[in-house]
Amino acid sequence: MTDYSTVSQRRRMLNKVPEVTAIFWIIKVLATTVGETAADFLGVNLNLGEAVTALVMSGVLAVVLVVQFRLRRYVPGVYWLAVVLISIVGTLVSDLLVDNLGVPLWATTVVFAVALAITFLVWFRVEKTLSIHSIHTTGREAFYWLAVLFTFALGTSAGDLLAEQLNLGYLLSLGVFAGAIALVGVAYSVFKLNAVLSFWIAYVLTRPLGASTGDLLSQSSKDGGLGLGTTSTSALFLSIILILVVVLSIRRMATGQRVGDLDAA
Repeated sequence: MTDYSTVSQRRRMLNKVPEVTAIFWIIKVLATTVGETAADFLGVNLNLGEAVTALVMSGVLAVVLVVQFRLRRYVPGVYWLAVVLISIVGTLVSDLLVDNLGVPLWATTVVFAVALAITFLVWFRVEKTLSIHSIHTTGREAFYWLAVLFTFALGTSAGDLLAEQLNLGYLLSLGVFAGAIALVGVAYSVFKLNAVLSFWIAYVLTRPLGASTGDLLSQSSKDGGLGLGTTSTSALFLSIILILVVVLSIRRMATGQRVGDLDAA
């Protein structure tokens, strides 16, 4: 007789994306913040320039994604390393278009929004779902990471558009995006907004939220920040991410051990 609870557990373990919990959102916001500050640190503090930094980080990201795709299940360390790297690359793509090629922020915001919408449309037409709870095929994982890249690039452009071009400043921009995320939470919990739609709206909004947080902490006081610098901010947030990923890895191993014991029984 088939033990359907065990089969269900195995299917969840094969999913390549973590469960959406409070820790998931905390690491996501931290990763987006690191994407903003680390890109500035590498390009400005280390004097690599945006183009060289983008090339190097894209190469590193490609290697990590190859590892991620070859895995048969969700591995916290590899997954979140990919998220941090794609956050940096998404930031750099937006900055390169704006700073080096002179593309207006409103234009990059629109372009990335359209690119993300097309990705979702094609993903849904091919796979019939946009749920992250079923990322257990190579095709779905490819759509997932492409969507994640565009969310980071879109979030960077939208955050800069509000904070810099519209002169809202980092603190007010942070409040705007935090408020928008809170509204999504209310719409989901009270008005029963579709769970998948709620997730992706919140996922997009956490990018400019993290970017505004990073700029607020790292930029000088004359630019509206707290003056902690990109080095200190990046090191602090990376340390917190590392601690949380270690916690997730330990929990993952403990869960796997319990499932193994049940299978043996």
